[in-house]
Amino acid sequence: MAAMNDLSIRPATTADLDRVLAFWKVAAEGTSISDDGDGVARLVERDPDALILAERDGTLVGTVIAGFDGWRCHLYRLAVQPEQRRRGVGGALLAAAEERFAALGGRRADAMVLDRNELAQHTWRAAGYGPQPQWSRWVKPLTERRGTGGGRWADALR
Repeated sequence: MAAMNDLSIRPATTADLDRVLAFWKVAAEGTSISDDGDGVARLVERDPDALILAERDGTLVGTVIAGFDGWRCHLYRLAVQPEQRRRGVGGALLAAAEERFAALGGRRADAMVLDRNELAQHTWRAAGYGPQPQWSRWVKPLTERRGTGGGRWADALR
């Protein structure tokens, strides 16, 4: 992708997955149900350009997931190694993500930001993002399905 002085920005490959998961344990706030090898591998397989890495001298110093579903642009897992914060890593990752979205025809990006993570809120505000108090995130873990399931879509495909 791009290079900024000694900062290199590029999409992740399957060879990076273990390193990314270890990095998130140190640099990311909170955990996700998808924070495992299978979850990240599915992401990279489905959309090879979505997981963007920042490296300095070959060391992973930041990540962001820039997911586009064909309609909306979603940002997840903006994480910067603690000792590399306030050195342009997050801004470079967001610029790369926004460039990706623009190239795909995206019109607006949204970000998942923990309410308790004040440092992240400051970072997102500085990048021009803001909360929308009229919206709430509603979730349902799909790993806890009951019965044989499938629902109407599975029934229609049978």
